[in-house]
Amino acid sequence: QVQLVESGGGLVQAGGSLRLSCTASGRTFSSYRMGWFRQAPGKEREFVATISWSGGSTYYADSVKGRFTISRDNAKNTVYLQMNSLKSEDTAVYYCAARNIVTSQYDYWGQGTQVTVSS
Repeated sequence: QVQLVESGGGLVQAGGSLRLSCTASGRTFSSYRMGWFRQAPGKEREFVATISWSGGSTYYADSVKGRFTISRDNAKNTVYLQMNSLKSEDTAVYYCAARNIVTSQYDYWGQGTQVTVSS
């Protein structure tokens, strides 16, 4: 099992940047595929980006492709989400998640961090 804690959220103007961090506890962080998701008020949670255990494979939602970059540092048990050219529609609570090796589901979630983009 793994515990996840996000940080780095805040208020930023449209066009600005933020970097989110997600730090995991446990010695097996490097075994997990990690993902970022977000949930805007009144909307369902949606996928943002994912990265393989080695960092060699990434995948993005079309809405963030070219603006967001997911990366990880397994030595620090941390996954990042660099968000550039932010838009008001990026406003949401952002969650990181770890995919369960056994179930292949994102079973482990952080508490979320709020990102607010003012226009």
